[in-house]
Amino acid sequence: MIDNDDIGQRLQLVRKIYGLTQRELSRRAGVTNGTISLIEQNRVSPSISSLKKILDGIPLSISEFFTLDLVPTEDVFFRANEMPDIAIGDNIIMRLLGRKTKGRLMQILHECYEPGADTGESMLRHEGEEGGIIIKGSIQLTVGDRVEVLYNGDGYYFNSRLPHRFLNTGSDTCEIISANSPPSF
Repeated sequence: MIDNDDIGQRLQLVRKIYGLTQRELSRRAGVTNGTISLIEQNRVSPSISSLKKILDGIPLSISEFFTLDLVPTEDVFFRANEMPDIAIGDNIIMRLLGRKTKGRLMQILHECYEPGADTGESMLRHEGEEGGIIIKGSIQLTVGDRVEVLYNGDGYYFNSRLPHRFLNTGSDTCEIISANSPPSF
């Protein structure tokens, strides 16, 4: 038996985070609704195999169940004025999401390129992968020896070690939501 007074409360919180009712979780896990209810009330302590069976219905491993930080300890939501502009160059804005997030494994940017804006004749290169979707305007993207103009709704995804460059050859501002991992800023 697992001796932990918080299992019931933890199960209830996890179930709600995943948007499941007790009835839905019991159906998925193949246990009775009463079993879920009794565990959540800490009236019974499940065996490891019973808990695994229930968690398979979420799905969540036992180790994730006990180690998952259920309450975010850092900021989760960011207002526009909380995203600093990290662009280096004229006519380019790069607003970084979650700059102060500890241990960040990815970087998400809201990029704006005014007409004629260019990341420079020297091609960019860094570790990881990057991708994005053009949400307004158009951008000429060079990756290695490939050059393509991408328009509203188009996207890209490539190995960031390949030399790359962004150039707005259009007459309107180009906006892109992009991500790369690991973060380079």
